[in-house]
Amino acid sequence: MTRTCVLIPAVLGLLAGCSGPKSKPVVIGDKKFTESIILADMGVQLARQTGVKAHREDLGGTPAVWLALTQGDIDAYVDYTGTIEREILQVQPADVSATLAARGVRMSRSLGYSNNYALAMRKDVAAAKSVTKISDLARRDLADLRCGFIPEFVDRTDGWPGLKQHYGLPQTSVQTMVHTLAYKALVEKAIDVTEVYTTDGEIAQHDLLVLADDRHFFPAYEAVWLYRADLEVRHPAVVEQLRRLEGHIAEVEMRRMNTRAQGERKEDERKIASEFLSYALGVAPSAVPESTDDSLAGRVLQTTYEHLQLVVPSLFAAALVAVPLGVVAARRPTLGKVVLAATGVLQTIPSLALLLFMIPVMMALVGKGIGAPPAIAALFLYSLLPIVRNTHTGLTGIPASLRESAVALGLPPWAALWRVELPLAAPTILAGIRTAAVINVGTATLGGFIGAGGYGRPILRGIDKGDTTLMLEGAIPAAVLALTIEALFGLVERVVARRG
Repeated sequence: MTRTCVLIPAVLGLLAGCSGPKSKPVVIGDKKFTESIILADMGVQLARQTGVKAHREDLGGTPAVWLALTQGDIDAYVDYTGTIEREILQVQPADVSATLAARGVRMSRSLGYSNNYALAMRKDVAAAKSVTKISDLARRDLADLRCGFIPEFVDRTDGWPGLKQHYGLPQTSVQTMVHTLAYKALVEKAIDVTEVYTTDGEIAQHDLLVLADDRHFFPAYEAVWLYRADLEVRHPAVVEQLRRLEGHIAEVEMRRMNTRAQGERKEDERKIASEFLSYALGVAPSAVPESTDDSLAGRVLQTTYEHLQLVVPSLFAAALVAVPLGVVAARRPTLGKVVLAATGVLQTIPSLALLLFMIPVMMALVGKGIGAPPAIAALFLYSLLPIVRNTHTGLTGIPASLRESAVALGLPPWAALWRVELPLAAPTILAGIRTAAVINVGTATLGGFIGAGGYGRPILRGIDKGDTTLMLEGAIPAAVLALTIEALFGLVERVVARRG
């Protein structure tokens, strides 16, 4: 048991070896919404103008992308001054730039526009309830209004908690949903109020009323570049290129670009970014493509490769650890209860929470907290229970007569385990590995939240854009891969059972 406990952190540390080469190009991060992706694509194309290799890294919300920047997993990303003060620094310092510099981060001047938080309603609903500003929502007769917000807005100090307190809002019916679905729910009258970004194209598309922030709760959210101080040393020309965007993006222009990406045509963000840079800054399109094959087949092959990079090493490592744990659980019943309980607890942790928890753990172990390592580590932990449980079940289910036969043959305990018990339990153990593999394929899609790639990337982008085709680009291959793995393990199980 002691050896196995020592093996687990060792395996977690070794998993980082599956994340690719140590040297990396300039990496521009983005959050999981359209505007951030468009701006990140602009950053990538500007960086490539200097001749360096650069690519975009899709991440989750503010905590994940800020952590990636400070850890060195990305080099730059666009954030907003209100978010920096209220959410990242959680103070309003006299000199934001100096406070960031103390953390090894530099901030550019405004890119030329603000993207503020606001609340919005359907115009007909707002008119029927005589609502034009946020303070109107404080009326007691409006306490039953249904609100739908993104999870980050519900948790942020400059989001719903602070807003509710500042205005004395009585609403208690609050649902959390992704941004695109909140707009859909608002249009379909499934909710009455949602939060919006003032540069969202959907505001005009759905003819919504943006409620006036008449008591001035929300700060200004000026778009700025945040970049690592060492980027100025490694690639000063890249910093110069990124800062060319300062003062060049008007709010109406940003709204127009968002509308192009999320409207009926759902144009590609790279194309939108390239066209803006061409006419606003005279930047020629980058000669370096984002990928070597941008066809549907090429994208599916790429995401399949990324997905297998998450599933295969995590499953292999889990089998190496879980089978010995299952043996311990079968041989030592009292200790076995502890092992089964511990792996069962791991299985009850929400997958996204475990994924985010593994970010600082993997940063401490291997120095990389974003991308494949934390995703692989989380999948490894999720795979333990079915393999441990099936190993335990397979070994304890062996008839006593067969065990007695091994003893009669004079086999020592470990020889009996290796030559008799494990072969007899093999079909059950393989069934556990098979279950873990199928679970891994589905759970690995959440790796898209932290830049791990795989099928989660198109699924999450499709959710953000409301693009069913894009969602299916990840969902269908994930289902096919799960069924393929199920069939392969089923075949192996039948072969093992026949030989056994």
